[in-house]
Amino acid sequence: MKIAETVVEMRRLCRDLRSAKGLLALVPTMGALHEGHLSLARRARAECGAVAASIFVNPLQFGPNEDFSKYPRAFADDCARLEAEGVDILFAPGAAEMYPEGAVTKISVDGIGDRLDGASRPGHFTGVATVVAKLFHVTEPDRAYFGQKDAAQLAVLRQMVRDLNFGVEVVACPIVRDADRLALSSRNKYLSASDRQHALALHRALQAMEARLSGGERSSKTLVEEGTEVLRSEAGVRVDYVAAVDAQTLLPVERAEAGTLLAVAAWVGQTRLIDNVVAA
Repeated sequence: MKIAETVVEMRRLCRDLRSAKGLLALVPTMGALHEGHLSLARRARAECGAVAASIFVNPLQFGPNEDFSKYPRAFADDCARLEAEGVDILFAPGAAEMYPEGAVTKISVDGIGDRLDGASRPGHFTGVATVVAKLFHVTEPDRAYFGQKDAAQLAVLRQMVRDLNFGVEVVACPIVRDADRLALSSRNKYLSASDRQHALALHRALQAMEARLSGGERSSKTLVEEGTEVLRSEAGVRVDYVAAVDAQTLLPVERAEAGTLLAVAAWVGQTRLIDNVVAA
């Protein structure tokens, strides 16, 4: 696996790789890789001739009081894992390479970027859209692979791709869970043993909402109340949001149907976690 640290080098390597192997996939990450990330690389390898990945802890998507400085970093281990999955090129730029001195341009996906996590973390999706747009420009991928756990991010990026006419297909991959059903996240490393037990309430809340929906309940208000009650009954959990929304626009829906996004976010101790399910 080749590692590029500059935009110029990464652009050259991607163009050469696409010419030699055809369809180019991109798997953007912030590192601290887990099986969820590796499943993206695995699917990309199965569906495309060449695979590029990136590791960049993007300062632009962290708020002033968030965890940028302590976000998990394990570059050597991450490289070994990506190489084992057959990734051809890794882009690992520094902050100054991605945001040179004097850079002022940002991408704001208005409306949709202010919903769910965008409402809880003002400016977050501006940071996400900006860095992903830059990665798309640098690598020019045919397909880009993201995890369904970040459902709001997926909706924002799909809107950006449509609006800016990027020639890339955004591919959503299923949530990967541990044996206890906690959705994999790099931030799970922050959880103490007791926090982790409390964190299982997020999945239980979604299960409760799904059960009511499967039983014929269609009122989003009722489903949200069900999920909220599960979270509030768990010690150590502070609810951020519980929502039933359109998966494309992230707008609330009155009636939940197949395809409705059921999403939760909560603080467990000092760690904010998210989870979701798309109604069947």
